[in-house]
Amino acid sequence: MGLQLHELLTKYGPVAEVWFDAVDSDAQARYDGQRFVDEVRRLQPAALVNNRMGVPGDFTTPEQFIPKAIPVKGIRMDRPDHSTADNQPIRVPRPDEFQPWEACMTINDTWAYRDKDRNFKSEEMLIRSMVEIIGRGGNFLLDVGPQPDGQIQPEFVERMEALGRWVKKNAAAIYGSTYGPTQGEPQYRTTERGASIYVFVMDGSSKEVHLKGLRRRIANVRPLSNGRAVAFTAIHGEIRIPIEKGFRADGIPVLELRG
Repeated sequence: MGLQLHELLTKYGPVAEVWFDAVDSDAQARYDGQRFVDEVRRLQPAALVNNRMGVPGDFTTPEQFIPKAIPVKGIRMDRPDHSTADNQPIRVPRPDEFQPWEACMTINDTWAYRDKDRNFKSEEMLIRSMVEIIGRGGNFLLDVGPQPDGQIQPEFVERMEALGRWVKKNAAAIYGSTYGPTQGEPQYRTTERGASIYVFVMDGSSKEVHLKGLRRRIANVRPLSNGRAVAFTAIHGEIRIPIEKGFRADGIPVLELRG
């Protein structure tokens, strides 16, 4: 393994990330995981390393589950038993507490390709999973496995294309964003980027969004779907935004709030 890692790090130019996949907690003892991480640091100092060699990495990798709260440093996320992660308090951590993370998930129940696994997640479920992840500052790693002939099965293609269409329309709220200032609200999720707060309306029956505790003044609200300003009310730090039927034409509505 050491020679293979050395080849990957020296013969193919700059490496952005090394994603080890030893998922057990004994990886450090069984593989001397620290020496592999040290090798990455020596040969590709700009590369990010995940946490699956039994030693802390640059980011953590919860598998097939989404943490209920924004991950903080010191909480293990990659074990089959994720009760510790589930019991984190729901809050907005300080920037120095935040643990960068990436949820790795499958489209059905199988990694790679298995023709008998027909339990596909719906397009809506995948979009909602993405919102849950980015609303807590994470990255979404979604598995796609080729068939024996190298083709990607149509069920995967359909779902990836649907996810891509939705992401393209709401890119401003996704790329370059981080976890939002409001957490734990069942009605909506939030992300933040620069001067903008983005609100993803998760409750399909909501006629308005009620935000509390924002520490900045909001002067403008618009849906990303059409960019037209929306009337809203702001009283004593609380904001109420009406949800028009047309907002849902492209799936989960996303609102941009700016000062």
